[in-house]
Amino acid sequence: MTDAPFDEFSFLPVQAAELGVPVPAAERLGARTADGRDLSALRFGADAPEVTLLHGAGLNAHTWDRTVLALGRPALSVDLPGHGDSGWRDDADYTARTLAADLIPALERWTEQPQVLVGQSLGGLTAAAIAAQRPELVRALVIVDIAPGLDPAGGAAQIRRFFAGPTDWSSRAELVDRALAFGLGGDRTAAERGVLLNSRVRPDGRVEWKHHFARIANALAADPEAAAVADERQDALAAVLAASGWDDLEAVTAPITLVRGERGYLSTADLDAYRARLPHARIIDVDSGHNVQEELPAELARLIRDAGLAGREQG
Repeated sequence: MTDAPFDEFSFLPVQAAELGVPVPAAERLGARTADGRDLSALRFGADAPEVTLLHGAGLNAHTWDRTVLALGRPALSVDLPGHGDSGWRDDADYTARTLAADLIPALERWTEQPQVLVGQSLGGLTAAAIAAQRPELVRALVIVDIAPGLDPAGGAAQIRRFFAGPTDWSSRAELVDRALAFGLGGDRTAAERGVLLNSRVRPDGRVEWKHHFARIANALAADPEAAAVADERQDALAAVLAASGWDDLEAVTAPITLVRGERGYLSTADLDAYRARLPHARIIDVDSGHNVQEELPAELARLIRDAGLAGREQG
């Protein structure tokens, strides 16, 4: 597996052929946050985006590639701050409302109409915060496998252990081997694609993950005392964050669809909370794990169309 520079869109023709769809125009966009950090996104299609997609913790904008291909509409897939080609926050604050404050100016710049705003995991909580604060930017909200109060950067302990490894590697092949050893990434071809799109080669030739969470997880793993303090802070903030997340969702005026992976992170209690707090929300179960966009891209694309694009002319 090479560590040389590569075309990040080189996978699209193969993925499009697998789905039986055409390859859209694709480009990377860049902007700056108010405090000067890089913010990056992918734009698909020649027309103004109709759909904006926000990924989960530890992922990047390319996690949506196959969903966007299956969708067949102009779309914007954003690298959350601290992920992909977007800059890391010095304060390591990746809570939903903080991320929303970074992303709202970008949506104003990169979109021209209310969006079907889709967010998975941490991206789902961020999408809810955006929709609550700026309802005129959002036509419909699709939340994928997340509920307020659920740790969006947590998930299985296996994932946390995976990212708590070294912060840099001699080659991407080592990262692929590690992912496969942890049972992540699917087959080797899929794991290689994921590693290529979620890692970078530093000037010294070492390879590192693009997202900040790997660095944070490594630091906590190396310092049990710091990890204990972090756990205490998380426990103390859990109720506040949960309330804030529900406050955001309850303030959303756009139609809400929750897509839940039956093998994902949401429990029966989480679904009961959705039904009690958001009786108007549509809840759909699908045969998937947490990353529905990667396991069932065509099915998720259909649900996105149903949620906010039905009746629109093809873009």
